[in-house]
Amino acid sequence: MNTSPDNAPDAPARPAASDPFALPDHLLVLRDRIREFVRGEVIPAEPVLLAGGDAARAAFDDLRAKARANGLWGLSHPVEIGGRGLPLADYVHLGEVEGESEFGPAVLGSEHLLDALMLHRHATPAARDRYLPGILGGTVTPCYGMSEPGRSGSDPSLMTTRAKKTAGGWEITGSKWFSRAAGADFMTVMCRTEPLGVPNRQAFTMFLVPTDTPGFTLVRELSVLGTDGQHREVRLDGVTVPDENMIGERGAGFAVAGDRLDLGRTLRAVQWLGQSRRAFGLMCRRLHQRTAFQEPLASKQLMQQHVFDSYTEIQAARSQVLRAAASVQAGRSAYVDVAAAKVLASRTLCQVLDRAVQVYGAEGLIDDTPLSRMYRKARATRIYDGPDELHAHTVAKRLLKAYAGAPDIEADVF
Repeated sequence: MNTSPDNAPDAPARPAASDPFALPDHLLVLRDRIREFVRGEVIPAEPVLLAGGDAARAAFDDLRAKARANGLWGLSHPVEIGGRGLPLADYVHLGEVEGESEFGPAVLGSEHLLDALMLHRHATPAARDRYLPGILGGTVTPCYGMSEPGRSGSDPSLMTTRAKKTAGGWEITGSKWFSRAAGADFMTVMCRTEPLGVPNRQAFTMFLVPTDTPGFTLVRELSVLGTDGQHREVRLDGVTVPDENMIGERGAGFAVAGDRLDLGRTLRAVQWLGQSRRAFGLMCRRLHQRTAFQEPLASKQLMQQHVFDSYTEIQAARSQVLRAAASVQAGRSAYVDVAAAKVLASRTLCQVLDRAVQVYGAEGLIDDTPLSRMYRKARATRIYDGPDELHAHTVAKRLLKAYAGAPDIEADVF
């Protein structure tokens, strides 16, 4: 196993058995095995995986094979579709460890959980049989097409991609962007299928579009603050798909999307916690390794403030993410908990990374450490899945509504 500082343990001790926050033994064992695998196998392979090409594909295949051999593949997928079936509230503890590497979810089979569940719950039998086994086996790569260039992603009523009914199928025309379409086998495309004036909740439909369909074109790579996250702008020019490629009922696209959103935001927040933990560990070890003015940086009060602020922010974000996961798993109305978790985890990641870069100084600005790339990728988290401002606005409105008309009664919002 790799024993570089980036992979060293960062927990001073295992929680006592009486600790009310301690995990059950079976989860502790599984979490430790995943942590050992991510830090010992995945993180050391990051330079090869980032380089792309045949070497990266071979490394991915090798790592996925090792994950399967070690019983670590597909932990989050339901048993009925070939996964381990861990409940979400349990899986979040493991997903945080997977997320220490941006490649962890892909290597361990959880990256495309949303697409697998969507097909399992909403696809036609023909589409399910065609794509679901490949997603679970790691041989089929999906992507998702929702946002459009030149339009606010927060207002889906502005979406202009249209699907027109034809004999035996649908013809789709429009553009999507910020879709991880590079190397994908199919895209789930949200389209307007009903006339203007029909309520949004009944006006849009989702379709599966194979990326090799005539008229499906990758327009350009979208470099996100200098990093290639496989995001592309896509043009669909008269693309035709059969009726069996419709996901859910006609006009029910938003309902299907809503089924993805709460779980998707929660899972991403879990991965951001893992990235925050990794940055925190790098920062703390650097403080012990570096001296300035004849003293270790760890002895400086301002540096200690960085440690305290980062620790408390990570713990607060984790608590909110666990609450969100419990709400989603219970099937409750989860938006407030999930949106708060998404914003808090995103802000925490950005703030912890900023402090870690500051502690590393000039070295933190270049790719000699993982921090530079992590920092650039983290900024986008405050925009993905709805910008922070939208969630803050919507959550505040819902909380305030609970207090309206009853000023003398404490509302049950906690």
